[in-house]
Amino acid sequence: MTDKRYDALVIGSGAAGSFAVKELTAQGLSVLLLEAGAEVGPEAFDPERKKPPTSSINIWERARATVKGQPIQARAAFFTERFSHFFVNDRKNPYTTPKHEPFLWIRGRQSGGRLHSFGRVLLRWTDDDFKIHARTGKGVDWPISYAEIAPLYAEVESYLGLYGNKDDVSTLPDGVYAKRASLTPAEQTFKHAIESRWHNRHVVSWRYIAPDAARIPKPLREALASGNLTVRYNAVVRRITTDDKSGRATGAEFIDSATGAVSTAQAAMVVLAASPIESVRLLLNSASGRHPDGLGNSSGGLGRYFMDQVPCLAFGSFAGAKGWAIDESAPIDPFYNPSGGIFIPRFGEADPDRGDFNYQGSVGRAPASDQQASRLAFFGFGRMLPYADNRITLDARRTDAWKIPVPHIRCVMQDEEHALLKRQEESLIAMVQGVGGDLEFIGSPTGLKEMGKGAFPDASAFSRWMFRTWFRKTMCMGAAIHETGGARMGETPEAAVLNPYNQLWDAPNLIVTDASAFPGSGISGTTLTVMALTLRACRHLAQQYRQGAFTAA
Repeated sequence: MTDKRYDALVIGSGAAGSFAVKELTAQGLSVLLLEAGAEVGPEAFDPERKKPPTSSINIWERARATVKGQPIQARAAFFTERFSHFFVNDRKNPYTTPKHEPFLWIRGRQSGGRLHSFGRVLLRWTDDDFKIHARTGKGVDWPISYAEIAPLYAEVESYLGLYGNKDDVSTLPDGVYAKRASLTPAEQTFKHAIESRWHNRHVVSWRYIAPDAARIPKPLREALASGNLTVRYNAVVRRITTDDKSGRATGAEFIDSATGAVSTAQAAMVVLAASPIESVRLLLNSASGRHPDGLGNSSGGLGRYFMDQVPCLAFGSFAGAKGWAIDESAPIDPFYNPSGGIFIPRFGEADPDRGDFNYQGSVGRAPASDQQASRLAFFGFGRMLPYADNRITLDARRTDAWKIPVPHIRCVMQDEEHALLKRQEESLIAMVQGVGGDLEFIGSPTGLKEMGKGAFPDASAFSRWMFRTWFRKTMCMGAAIHETGGARMGETPEAAVLNPYNQLWDAPNLIVTDASAFPGSGISGTTLTVMALTLRACRHLAQQYRQGAFTAA
């Protein structure tokens, strides 16, 4: 047991954890950060790792990663060996799923978490997401609205310095942008064609952050510079400790992954920010006499209502433009590829094909000769409703490398999602073909549909066979990497694990600020909303602490 009792303990250093330590240290609080992985520095971003793929499918990169212990991580849609060290070893970090219902859990354990490997796109959600039940009768409403979170969105955007444009699209609110984002000539042509034909549909640029040259996420960097942050790397947390009388959190028990030594950290407050599945696993594994079914599970809802967005992937070409171009909006990075692309938000309310889905993609950013039609690629994201039997539980039959029970993940589409996915795919096909484009394939958890020349027509026969063989394992639930739920927020302790400020109803000195707190899946990336909610929850918690709410367990 460590002798010092910190004001706050933060578990995880990704999008949620890094903003938590930034906010709490800025308020002068003493903070201990437990990160399960290693410290990441400039050496992890060696430009020598940036090599052109040997094929458009990169089969051999995936095969090598599989042999080295990453058979799950290598299935990520845009996996490359360059980033392989930012993904976990699946042999050390297993999980289970129902026999015929796979789920792709893509994750990283290192300082900064998945901030080193995500697409860096930061999009605002709307009341179509936060007030879905009030508007459609489906799902559940969040205990907050867009109006409440909008100032926090603006604060995060201003702090990080986003690239983006004022687009004035009602279904995708504008943010605060430091610099303009560019479209390629092919994307400009594509945008004009789409918006001319469908007046309630829009094509906008990505809203994104450029790679950080310092290689340490800015909020984590500032927290370290404050002098108020202590970090323990390679600290695999296995349970959150609680007081038998009050039921409140007292700290965490963790294992040094290098030595196997077990330690206990003490704090007046705990911020759980380990990512949705991992945070829920920790709460379930923190059962005690006071919390017999897991910490925060008096409602029986812990682990339930787990979701991920419904994915589809399409590749093809756009005859309306030729060749390709490099986006120079942001400085060229020696390790990362240039950022940027296009986004097609929810269609306007007057569009008869409007649905809870959108598309992120690019046109004319992949190499092609000046005589070739520009290449296009799109990833679609659809809304998944919360179902009680889509849940995370502990699999007592299997443990990870540190003898901690692994999560069992059930995330299965129902009739609602199948119908939505059908419309999601049909709408994308109709749009691309309607403006003179050709798709080579479109695929989703329901299967692969090849058109025209078929998938990757210029690849070798063996690579194409491998792509078809692996596709269903790659494009299953989890492929969107936008998992949410499992410890959702709500207005009452009977209906939710967390209160409207992300505090456990059963132990209010513990907050959960990653996307496990989300009552709904949304249809855009979760990262900006996670960051904004983390600021809101940490400020509320710190205010209560200063008022004496958690002075003694």
